[in-house]
Amino acid sequence: MTDWILKLIICPIVILLSDFMFSDLSYPSPYSVVLTGAILALANHFMEVAMLRPGTFWISNMMDFLTSVTIISVSSWMIPGARAALPGILLTAFLLTVTEYFQHLWLLRSDKTEKMA
Repeated sequence: MTDWILKLIICPIVILLSDFMFSDLSYPSPYSVVLTGAILALANHFMEVAMLRPGTFWISNMMDFLTSVTIISVSSWMIPGARAALPGILLTAFLLTVTEYFQHLWLLRSDKTEKMA
């Protein structure tokens, strides 16, 4: 549960920061950022429940990156006024993956992956 709440906070913050930092990513409102972040948090959480075990650390991180690229791309098509070019999508997905890297380390070291299943 702690992991889900952490993701629900971190994902929108990273997307909001990316919206300000990168000219290749633009969302029309904070609500669209929160919606995209919540969808990312939900998808990444369920992927961790399904995949994250000792021995799948790097695979989980790569899948989180690909999922982030996909969801950010789709959100730019689905949200009116949102705009995302490939460099902005890739940089934002990279930042999200960095946060996931540390969350995965924490989950594996604290044996919380056993409790998620």
